[in-house]
Amino acid sequence: MKYFIIAGEQSGDLHGSNLVKELFHCDREAEIQCWGGDMMQAAGAELLMHYRRTAFMGFVEVAKNLGSIGKLFSLCKRQISSFNPDVVVLIDYPGFNLRIAEFAKKSGFKVFYYISPKLWAWNEGRVRKVKKFVDRMYIIFPFEVDFYSRHGVEAVYKGNPLLDETENRLRSLPPESEVRKSLGIGEKPVIAMLAGSRKSEVRQILPRMLEAIPAFPDHQFIIAGVKNLPEELYKGIIKDYPVKLISDKTYEILHISEAALVKSGTSTLEAALLGVPEVVCYRGDFISMLIARAVIKVKYISLVNLITGYEAVKELVQYSLNRKNLIHELEAVLPGGYKREKVLRDYENVREILGPEGASERVAYDIVSVLK
Repeated sequence: MKYFIIAGEQSGDLHGSNLVKELFHCDREAEIQCWGGDMMQAAGAELLMHYRRTAFMGFVEVAKNLGSIGKLFSLCKRQISSFNPDVVVLIDYPGFNLRIAEFAKKSGFKVFYYISPKLWAWNEGRVRKVKKFVDRMYIIFPFEVDFYSRHGVEAVYKGNPLLDETENRLRSLPPESEVRKSLGIGEKPVIAMLAGSRKSEVRQILPRMLEAIPAFPDHQFIIAGVKNLPEELYKGIIKDYPVKLISDKTYEILHISEAALVKSGTSTLEAALLGVPEVVCYRGDFISMLIARAVIKVKYISLVNLITGYEAVKELVQYSLNRKNLIHELEAVLPGGYKREKVLRDYENVREILGPEGASERVAYDIVSVLK
């Protein structure tokens, strides 16, 4: 069968790559074209568009790029029609994918959604589009079942694929001493900084994170950079701060870290599954944050807290993301800090809620079974 898969950012590329591998395993004659990234391509899919060219974040950035986004829609529609797939599989990325869902459904294609957009957080009205244009919705958080049920949509939970990724990566990592040697760092305790995967995120969040460094002279700080962002972006922000930048080694860095400052998003759950106490950080441009405050409907922004339903990790958002708060909260989760043991216990709760490994395999098997 033929599959057209669309992922619009790094995390979608990761989960898309695991899904691609499992689809090839379940369907030996699978043909897969995708919009995604290097990992989906490495898994065997034919990459038609890289997410570097499609990742626009925030209301202001989207508004500035409406012309480019319109051209991308037109191109994607032509490619889907030309490929004539048995199913279009959409991975998160709602601004783009929900519009593609409407086109694909009206064009007679099956539409499956893997990893639901965070409609429970904002723009709940989009659920109507899901109900109308999506044939099967696969979710990765148990609490989403009730959300969709309230709107008359049957959502399918097969587990969270991030469990598979973290366990696979942990099993493949060498001892800590070897990781340190491979990264070229000494024995000094490490605090990780994960500032996001988009330029706008890094520009807004990393400068605030860096302000905490002087308060922790007994630790070394490492920025977990992402390879799709230029090194010059980071260096222009780092300036004279004593911090090391290492790109495309996030799991290795977290593996040897005592604590982490983490931009809200998938990385907050990654840190939790790797057992690294964290402080969640977020800051956006003024206009986008004003709009977000008016439309966001959830109490928390981090996946860890959304999964547990309570504040397992501290969230510093917008103006609360400042030097004083960062220092206080980071001290609390470092060894000897008063919050550290509770955070680690709450991480165990997160694992129990998410359930067992094997989500990508179960979703791929279900997709193939439903299509057949």
